[in-house]
Amino acid sequence: MVAVKVVRREKKRSSLFACELIALSAILASCSARQAASPLSSPPTIVGTHPAVVGVASWYGPGFNGHRTSSGEIYDQEDLTAASIVFPLGTRLLVTDLSDGRSVEVTVNDHGPYVRGRELDLSAHAARVLGMIGPGTARVRMEVLSSPAGGPALGARYFIQLGSFSNPGNAQRLRERLASYYPDVHVDQAQGSESCYYRVRMGAFVDRREAEERASRVSGFGYSAVIITQ
Repeated sequence: MVAVKVVRREKKRSSLFACELIALSAILASCSARQAASPLSSPPTIVGTHPAVVGVASWYGPGFNGHRTSSGEIYDQEDLTAASIVFPLGTRLLVTDLSDGRSVEVTVNDHGPYVRGRELDLSAHAARVLGMIGPGTARVRMEVLSSPAGGPALGARYFIQLGSFSNPGNAQRLRERLASYYPDVHVDQAQGSESCYYRVRMGAFVDRREAEERASRVSGFGYSAVIITQ
C-alpha cells in the first residue's frame, strides 16, 4: 500500500507540473502576441530632451501626388513631408537613417503608412535625401523637433469637428455660441485647392472615449459632431 501511494503521489506531481508548463506557455504566447500587435517596431526612447522613435520608414510618391492629405493640404511629393500615425499632424521630425547617418527634416501632414511594421511614409523628395528611393525602406530614428500644442508628442489626438465653412464669419459665430460652455472650442484655418476653409473644432483629446463622451453631449444640443483623428 505504501508503494502504491508513493506512485500516485508522484503521478499527481507530474500532472501538476505539466499543467504549470501549459499555463506558462500560454502566458508567453499571449505576451508574444501583444508584442507583435504593437504599432511600433520599438518602444519610444528619449534623445536629449526630445522624444524619438526608432522604426522603419518607407516612401510614397507619384500615385498620391496632388491628392489631399489628412491635414487638408495637397500632397506634393517634392515637399519635405511625411505621413504617420505615430506622431500628430503638424509634428516636425528629424529623420536619420541608422545605416549611414543621413538626416532630413520633415513635417507630418498625412496619416499612414497602413503597413504593419512601418512607422513613417516619407515624401519622394525626403526619400531621395536619405538615399532610400531604390531600397524602398530604411531603419531610421524619428526625433521630434516640435509638436503641435494640446497633447503629447507621440500618439494620436482626437478632435470634435462641428462644421467647416468657407466664410470665416460663420465659423466664428458658431465658435462664440459654444465658447461659453466649452473653452477648448477653436477655429482652424486650412488651405484648399482653390480657397481657404475654416473648421470649428473642440479638443484636443488624448483619450478617444473622452472625445466620444463630449461628442455625445454636443450632439444632444442639436449640433453635428464628428470625431477627427490627428
